[in-house]
Amino acid sequence: MDSSSADSFNIRDFLRLDMFPHFLCPGCGHGIAMRALLWAIYELEIPKDKLAIVSGIGCSGRIGAYIDANTFHVTHGRPLSFASGLALARPDLNVIVITGDGDCLAIGGNHMIHACRRNLNMTCMMLNNEVYGMTGGQASPTTSEARYTTTSQSGCIEPVFDACALATAAGASFVGREVTIHLPDLKDLLRQGLAHKGFSFIEVLSDCTEVFGRKNNLGESPEMILSQKSRMRPSSYGSVDGNIVDEPFRANTLPTGILSRNERPEYGDTYRKHAADIRALKSGK
Repeated sequence: MDSSSADSFNIRDFLRLDMFPHFLCPGCGHGIAMRALLWAIYELEIPKDKLAIVSGIGCSGRIGAYIDANTFHVTHGRPLSFASGLALARPDLNVIVITGDGDCLAIGGNHMIHACRRNLNMTCMMLNNEVYGMTGGQASPTTSEARYTTTSQSGCIEPVFDACALATAAGASFVGREVTIHLPDLKDLLRQGLAHKGFSFIEVLSDCTEVFGRKNNLGESPEMILSQKSRMRPSSYGSVDGNIVDEPFRANTLPTGILSRNERPEYGDTYRKHAADIRALKSGK
C-alpha cells in the first residue's frame, strides 16, 4: 500500500457494527490502538477468514469482540496459551493476541515467557494502561511508582515491570513499543510485527482516563495523550541550543519503535519437521 492508504482505509469495513456503541470510556487509548491494528491488517491485505483474534479478560479483552474476524474471548491470562495451540494447529491463520498489562504480565506471565521462548508465528499486542481498569482500578505490574490506585492508596511502591525487556530476554524474535499519540508509527510497527515470521511482541502505551487518570490528576484525554510525547522529549528540549517542537521525540527515557529483532527457527515449522522425521523413522523410510 502507498501513502494514500490512510484515505482509502475505512475502519467500518473491519468492525461488527451491530456490537456498537462500544463500551470504551471517552478518551481511552485502546480504541486508537485498535484502529492502528486494523489499518496495518488492511495494508497487509489479510483476508478476514484468515484472521484470528484471541483476547483475554480486561478492557483490552473486549476489543476483539468488535473486530469482524475469527475471534476468541478466553479466560484471564490465557490468551497466549490458547493462541499457541491455534497457531500450531492452523499455520494458515494470522493469529493475533490482544491483551493488557495485567492479563499478560500478572496471571498470564508464565504463558508470556514461554510464548516468547517457543517463537510460534503470532503477534501479541499488549495494551499497557498501568492499571486494572475494568475490575476496580487495582495496581498492575506496570503501574508507575508513586501512582495512586485502589490497592496503592498512598502511592505504588513496587518497581515497574519492563514488558519489552522481559520479551527480549525470554526469546521473542520481534519486540517493539509505541505510544498511541504516534498513530502512523504505531500502525507501521504493528505492520512489521504482523509480517515477521515468529513471535512478535508489541507494547502499546495506552491511556486510562477514567480510572487511572482521574485518580492521579493527570487531566482529561488531551492532556494525558500529550504527556506521552512530553515524556519522550530529549533532555535538551527547550534549551537555547536544544530542540524545537518538530524534532523527533526519541529520548532514552522511553525507547520506542523496534527494540530487538532476530531471525530464528519458528516453532511450528520445527515441530512439523520433527514430527515428519519421526513418522519416516517409524515407517522405515
